[in-house]
Amino acid sequence: MMKMTGKAFAKKLFGAGYERLPRTILIDLIVFWGLYIAGFQVQIALSIRTLMISAFTAGVMWQALSSRDNNLEIQHMIMLPFRHRKFIFSYVAALGVYTVLTKTGMLFAVLLAVSVWKPIEITGMAICMIHAVFMAAAVYSLRKYWYAMGLWTAVIAAAILFLGNRPWFVLLLFMNGLLALLFLWRAEAYVFYQWERKKNHGKAYHTIRRKKTASLWRYFFRYLNCHRNYLLNTAVMWCAALVLPYFLGEMDSPSVIPVGFAILSLNTPICILLSCDRDLERAVRFLPGQEKTFCIPYCLFIFLCNMITDVLFLCSWKIQNGGVAVLMIAVAVFFALQSAMLSVLLEWFYPVRGWKIESDLWHHPRKYIVPVVMLLLAGGALARPVLLPALLVLLAVENIVLLFICWKHR
Repeated sequence: MMKMTGKAFAKKLFGAGYERLPRTILIDLIVFWGLYIAGFQVQIALSIRTLMISAFTAGVMWQALSSRDNNLEIQHMIMLPFRHRKFIFSYVAALGVYTVLTKTGMLFAVLLAVSVWKPIEITGMAICMIHAVFMAAAVYSLRKYWYAMGLWTAVIAAAILFLGNRPWFVLLLFMNGLLALLFLWRAEAYVFYQWERKKNHGKAYHTIRRKKTASLWRYFFRYLNCHRNYLLNTAVMWCAALVLPYFLGEMDSPSVIPVGFAILSLNTPICILLSCDRDLERAVRFLPGQEKTFCIPYCLFIFLCNMITDVLFLCSWKIQNGGVAVLMIAVAVFFALQSAMLSVLLEWFYPVRGWKIESDLWHHPRKYIVPVVMLLLAGGALARPVLLPALLVLLAVENIVLLFICWKHR
């Protein structure tokens, strides 16, 4: 039973012939070798490396466990006679292998190439990845006790940060991993199935279409309310907006502010609304005139989310580094609108398809297109601050023209 369950989920995650696995490992090796022969070295403390690997692995594992795309497979399996423990460990093992090899492997390849490692540290990092997988699964299985699980997670994160350099720290992770395994041993398989009320976002959109456009905003906020992990990612961006001025302020130049706006445009969940909800995409494309009816409100919604983050960034900058000029406020509005428009255009013309679970969608390379474009614009503004007003005017005209075309196009 355990072997069959693990194989069923593995084929879903890696393909029927596991063809995705060798391709992913080859990409990791190429990234490692390219950075290694470049000779680029960065001094990173062992505790920071351990925290990065642990947080990233646990975060991706949580996304994989929260993916609603696994519900169908789980539903079919729990309808048949099964043993809870075998099902849980095969399911967690399949998602854990997927997380470590396809997601954490890339981060580990980068860290391995740019920093100096000892053989014992590499072994400890493997234990760290396995620990993060089982702890994320244990916390997920007990998520109704969120206060206790949050405290447990905070204590382990603090222990990694302050004790990660100690040679006996691996033993601590091993003991905590055994505790996580004990929680999974006592869990039931049903906790991994996401019970949800019957709803269909695509059908809901047909109803919204008959009302005013303002109803779309109600739909957007209800959608976020149904996907709390999207709100968590937005909260993380707000925290980054408060902390980022401290690091950028060391450059002692207000012209570096656009770089902060470009970095803060990396809010993936709100920019993949059509890609992650196939029913909504079918409903939207089935109805005529959606370039105006859906895309413009969607663009304004992303613009609002970006502006909230940019306003927090500017307030933090003013508190930590001094005043904010009117031009910087205009730059914030421009970057928020420009990134929103590019995100909507990508979603409309080039939606991401063929993904297995939501984690693939969140980590798709397309997510970096808009931030990279924004960084190039910020780099141009940083190199030629005198040309910044002219650049803003030129691109503002471009935005107005694009909005007008979308508004008139039927």
